[in-house]
Amino acid sequence: MFDTLMLLLGPLLGFRLLGALGVRRFADWRVAAGHGLAFMLVFTGAAHFVPDTVTVMPGHDDMVAMVPPFVPFPHLAVYATGVLELLGALGLVVARTRLAAGVGLAVLFVLMFPANVHAALEDVPLNGDPATPLWFRIPEQLVFIAVALWAAGVGAGRAEPAPVRGDAAGPGRAPTGCPRSRRRR
Repeated sequence: MFDTLMLLLGPLLGFRLLGALGVRRFADWRVAAGHGLAFMLVFTGAAHFVPDTVTVMPGHDDMVAMVPPFVPFPHLAVYATGVLELLGALGLVVARTRLAAGVGLAVLFVLMFPANVHAALEDVPLNGDPATPLWFRIPEQLVFIAVALWAAGVGAGRAEPAPVRGDAAGPGRAPTGCPRSRRRR
């Protein structure tokens, strides 16, 4: 029941620890959270493609069993959501795509929520483990949505700007070769 949440929290804290130890990329909690969520999504997204012969994680057929009956083409839906999770993970670690990825993932988490409700109500096991009960799954899903939006910079006043290529000149100064840096004659 706590496995997926630990796939988020463990890496998030690990990345933030790296930031505290001097790795500048992870000096910010939001960036560390985005990378932690990306780590989790690599595993959850990969599960959409794993055959049932792999026993260390849920597989494709487990995911298909979670799909509510009203969703057409459940195998295709599972493959598509797996691809979207993996693309979202990639988008979270690239500063220029972090906003779009975070918002897109939040929407994806909302759209996939009926599958989690269906799995809980129908007692669909995942890799032989019982379905996550709704009393846990609802707050867990809200955490995933909140982390995706927070990592993207939504609600933080403004999203983190994409770094400008070659911008080593510092704040308020134009990078070398930029028209603003040339003297006017």
